[in-house]
Amino acid sequence: MTVIDVSEVDFEREVLTRSKTTPVVVDFWAEWCGPCRQLGPLLESAAAAREGDVVLAKLDTDANPRLASAFSIQGIPAVKAFRDGAVVAEFVGAQPRPAVEAFFDAIVPSEVDRLVAVGDEASLRRATELAPGRADAAVPLARILVARGELDDAGALLEELPSTFEADGLRARIALQQSGELADAFNAIDAGDSERAFELLLTALGEANDGREEVRLLIVGELARLDASDPLARETRRQLASALF
Repeated sequence: MTVIDVSEVDFEREVLTRSKTTPVVVDFWAEWCGPCRQLGPLLESAAAAREGDVVLAKLDTDANPRLASAFSIQGIPAVKAFRDGAVVAEFVGAQPRPAVEAFFDAIVPSEVDRLVAVGDEASLRRATELAPGRADAAVPLARILVARGELDDAGALLEELPSTFEADGLRARIALQQSGELADAFNAIDAGDSERAFELLLTALGEANDGREEVRLLIVGELARLDASDPLARETRRQLASALF
């Protein structure tokens, strides 16, 4: 279902709730509005071309004045895109086809977005081919390769990326792993045992001389993978600060 009519009765279900799983573009229009009649077919064509990835909902502002007021509609056509129950993009007035297509492209997940969401090695490899600078594809792929010992290939992926906590942490891990250090800590990381990994890394930080900065970067990179409110993350940050200062 690409195009639906909505009203005050079903707006919450068909737009707000539906947008939590599929983006919904709402066309606020009226029968007497000439520009609305010009824009409508362009919106419908754009939605049809993205069948299954977006829904176009048409709302008659004359028949639904309370909704028009609630969304501060002062001129029509007015178009608003909803995702996760909130407006994420909008425009007012008739637009040419290229502008309408660009609007839909911005709110519908791209092929790379979908590949990253799948997250397996094959999908991540394809994503990095399509968008070499996408950190959310290259970093998890590099992590897979590092865990498998393919350090040169992982390093090549990371060379394309700007500095981030996770990317820098992986670069540091590659340097440490190439020197044959901290094998137990790496095994713990790859096994998902963050508590054991941080324990080993903090111990190594206190004992390290030449590789101290790499160990610090690795710890910070692994912390970036955890929620800031995670008790393990908070305690590890405290211990890291104590070890450094």
